[in-house]
Amino acid sequence: EDACPTHITCETFNDFVRLFKQVTKAESLKDQTVYIVLDKAEYLRDMEANLLPGFLRLQELTDRNVTVILLSEIVWEKFRPNTGCFEPFVLYFPDYSIGNLQKILSHDHPPEYSADFYAAYINILLGVFYTVCRDLKELRHLAVLNFPKYCEPVVKGEASERDTRKLWRNVEPHLKKAMQTVYLREISSSQWEKIQKDDTDPGQLKGLSAYTHVELPYYSKFILIAAYLASYNPARTDKRFFLKHHGKIKKTNFLKKHEKTSNHLLGPKPFPLDRLLAILYSIVDSRVAATANIFSQITSLVTLQLLTLVGHDDQLDGPKYKCTVSLDFIRAIAR
Repeated sequence: EDACPTHITCETFNDFVRLFKQVTKAESLKDQTVYIVLDKAEYLRDMEANLLPGFLRLQELTDRNVTVILLSEIVWEKFRPNTGCFEPFVLYFPDYSIGNLQKILSHDHPPEYSADFYAAYINILLGVFYTVCRDLKELRHLAVLNFPKYCEPVVKGEASERDTRKLWRNVEPHLKKAMQTVYLREISSSQWEKIQKDDTDPGQLKGLSAYTHVELPYYSKFILIAAYLASYNPARTDKRFFLKHHGKIKKTNFLKKHEKTSNHLLGPKPFPLDRLLAILYSIVDSRVAATANIFSQITSLVTLQLLTLVGHDDQLDGPKYKCTVSLDFIRAIAR
């Protein structure tokens, strides 16, 4: 902004193309590469229909050496336009390592505390949450929520900033409580302060069962939906529900006497991993490969106690799971 004394506005994408050509010509950038970086590119889905295809064809439209970089946490398949779209090169960035997260989060230290003191706190936080959560925004949220409890002994004069053992003992039970809400965000900052003050169980707070704001990774939502279907539907109904050409199924085979009771009253039933994956592949729009990422998200759901590993029936059957969430929770993430 300092380098540009005047702000140029345009109402249409055609105006943008025309002004872009004028600016690059005036700045002698015609023969140089110009980069346009659009962060949170998924917002283009809710704007005019010609914006995203236009940016993807900007080099062609402007006759300039320009590269447009779209940054998003959503997979490209979820906001690809139906027509007029030039396919971009898709680059997937790996998760931050624990060392990366340590450096990034340590920059957020409050000015009233030393950088070393806050870095020690971040090291403790990552030691607890890194195995189940590697999302930078979520970890930042957790760091802000729990830091007052970590430094409470220092504020009261009961410990120094170097007394990490005492500080850890003070914050440990609160971090364990926070494990129940990681990724879910069903607890606001004010509610979390009430938990810490009253020493109540997060599960007993009024309104938490509604799960008004659920933030799970993309495929974890589908895995959880598939797990719920596998827990409450008999295995022999899978063919009827998830195959397009399943043939004719007699109703007499379907409604046995002992199945007239609602499956929700009987509780979730265990299911094998193969059945979970088969249902997952049938409900996801795009083709999903059984990669390590899928299996790691299943493990994370078990760690978060949204799925329960109930063991093996035998060596050939593999692991069995149960879905532990309610129907309201499934409806929330399905929305």
